[in-house]
Parts: sequence; C-alpha cells; structure tokens
Amino acid sequence: MLTLDISGTLAKSITPSKGIPEQEFTGLKTSMKRYIEDWLKERQAGEHAWSMDPYDKRVLKQVKDIAAFAKAERIRTVIWIGIGGSGLGPQVIQEFLEGPETVQFMLLDSIDPAILALSMEVVDWKRAMVIVTSKSGGTLEPMSIFFLCYEQLKKARGAKAPQYTIAITDPHTGPLRSFALEESIEMLPIPPTVGGRYSIFTPVGLLPVALLGSNVDAFLRGAKEMDTRCQALDLMQNPAALLAATQFLLESKRDYTVRVIMPYAQRLESLGRWNQQLIAESLGKQELHNPVPLAAIGTQDQHSLLQQWMEGPRICWHLFIREEEKVHLTVPQAVEESFQYIAGKSFGTLLDACYAGTSQALTQAKRPHATITLSTLDEHHLGELFFLLMTEVVLLGKLYRINPYGQPGVEAGKNITKALLHGDSE
Repeated sequence: MLTLDISGTLAKSITPSKGIPEQEFTGLKTSMKRYIEDWLKERQAGEHAWSMDPYDKRVLKQVKDIAAFAKAERIRTVIWIGIGGSGLGPQVIQEFLEGPETVQFMLLDSIDPAILALSMEVVDWKRAMVIVTSKSGGTLEPMSIFFLCYEQLKKARGAKAPQYTIAITDPHTGPLRSFALEESIEMLPIPPTVGGRYSIFTPVGLLPVALLGSNVDAFLRGAKEMDTRCQALDLMQNPAALLAATQFLLESKRDYTVRVIMPYAQRLESLGRWNQQLIAESLGKQELHNPVPLAAIGTQDQHSLLQQWMEGPRICWHLFIREEEKVHLTVPQAVEESFQYIAGKSFGTLLDACYAGTSQALTQAKRPHATITLSTLDEHHLGELFFLLMTEVVLLGKLYRINPYGQPGVEAGKNITKALLHGDSE
C-alpha cells in the first residue's frame, strides 16, 4: 500500500516559523472538501477525462492484442518515439520494467543527430516495432524522428512495414492520423480531452507495460484503488488532498518555492522528471505564486545538492519517494577494516540509512520534507503513484486558481520554431 508521511513538514517537527502549524491544515479542511466535491462533480460532467482512462476496457484489449502480436512475431526491439508526457511516462515504465528477458525498449525523444545516427545503426530493423506517440500529430521532434525510423523499417520490411508500426494520436484529427490512414498503420487513441502529461493510463502508458510483458491489469487496479482513496472528503484521509494542501501551505505561507522530487529508488529516477513536467506545465502560469519543481535522485544528489539544501536559501522542500521491500543483495564480509560497519549488510539497508540520514539532517536544519512510501515497487503501486500525483495537481489548480490543463507558454515556443524552419532556405 502507498502511504504519505508529512510529519517532517509540520511546525511541531521544525518550529512554527519553518513548518506548518496544525491550525493551517484545519483552516483548509472546508475549502479542500469543497474542491474534492467539485472535482467529483466535474468528472460526472465529463471533465478531467484522464481520471476515467483506467476504466476503458476497449483500450485495454487493444494494447493486449498488440503485445500478443509483438510476442508472436518475436519482436526484439521496440522503438518508442515521443516527447514530454509521451516520452517521460513510458521512460518511467521502461526503467521500472525492462530486464534481460524483456524486449529492448529504445526511447527516442532527442533530435540530436549524433544520438539518432547511432540509434539507427544498432537496431535490427527486421526484429523491430516502431511506435510513435503524438496527440496533435504535428509535434516537430517525434514526427521528424518517426519519418527517419519509418524509412529504416521500410528498407528492412518493405511493404510489410505498416504491420510493425503503431501510431498513438488523436483519433479524429491531425497529420499523424492522416499519414497512418494513408499507410494503413494501426492507430491507438489519445482522447482529445487528455493532454500528453496526463496520458499515462491511455495507450501511452498501457502499451509499454504490455510490451514489456508485465501486468497491465495490476497497473490499472492500482490506479482505481487510488482513485477511491482520492475521493475521500476528509483531508487527512485523502492522500492527494493532503499532499496538495502541504504543497500549497509550504509555498504560499512559508515561501518554499522549490519542490524537490527525490526518489530513493533508481528505477524511479524518471518519475521525478515526469512529475517535474506535470507540475511545471500544469501550474507554471502565474508569476506570483506556484510551485517550481526540481527532479533529483537519492543517493547521488546527496553528494551534489545536499549542501545547498542544508545551508542555502530556505526555498526548497523535499518530497521523498521510497520502497520498503527491496532486492536482497549484500556487501561481502571481506571488506577493508575501516568499512567493517557495512560488512554483510544489505544494500537495501544502506539505501534506507542514506534516506534516513538525509531526512533527519533536514529536520535538524529545520527544513521541511514529506515521504511517499511504497510497500513494494510493482505495477500496482506504480499505478497508485501516477494517479495520486495527477490528482494532486488538479487539486493544486483549485487551490491556486490555475487551470491545470493547456500549456500556452510551450505552444508559443513551438510556433516560433516552426516559423523559423519554414523560413529556412535549406
């Protein structure tokens, strides 16, 4: 089960001037209850479409059928093309699920020509499947990479190339949809009302889970169970509401502008970057108040950023993410004498000690932190975690009075880039 511990953010842990007094949570209870009720009513009216994606049985069957086809065809490499939520979400799943017995999952989200040239050379295109994800079907990076990969696939497969290509896009409109229809490429839908960063329970997230041979049903079951928990009207019983309230109070009342998302699990490193995008694109829309996300990873960033966090400006608070059950691997008994204190200890014990050391040091320095703990890192808990963090952002949108959907600032940059390329004479 997923648990949330906010004790490290409270005034009784780090003094009233640095932490959150209980009365401030009490003062938010009525507002949060109303916001949760509003969220539920809006869902019934058809808003927040992403929150209903875990219940779509038709899409679940489609992704299972494609995974069965890939297995029957002995596909060795899945080329996944996407950027933003269409790349970061699948990257989380890749890091978590890919192993020696799975297909190779090659994520292409960079138009750096050196990286692309190397990628084209190492793929066995006769054993590859190409999947392109773009909701609009017109985003420069994934579409340019897709045309490059599709050309390679056609050289290897000839007229059969479309059979080994999947397009995940808007089901009703867009240039990728038009191209897929012309080429007889199978398409999977990103619902028109679901943005890329909220698409993890569409084929954008479900298909990677299925292709990597893992339990899609458990992934969705975790999301559904978290959905139930996030409908609780009591602030202290609703993990998304509690996390949103904690974030809001730390930023708006204590000036902790920067939220450091720091998993103590290497397999969740990209989860921090995914949550970074989710918060930045959803809430970074006003100059006065909104959280600024920063992705980090334990233990590595203890050695690169902890000094800043301990004694630098008091602008950061930490959200740690950790797992209780870990793979059992131990340090050998035969170690140099000065390291006898770790001889025979499990690496899980070392990792836990590093997390405890960092969190306790932050408490001593009167710096706030909260912790999400997963009893085990599996598909079910990953589904819980994704749903929790997306619901939190919706509730933060209500607290800050910011629409968490759309990204006009990003679109401005895209439009300028397109204009520059249209004016290029090459």
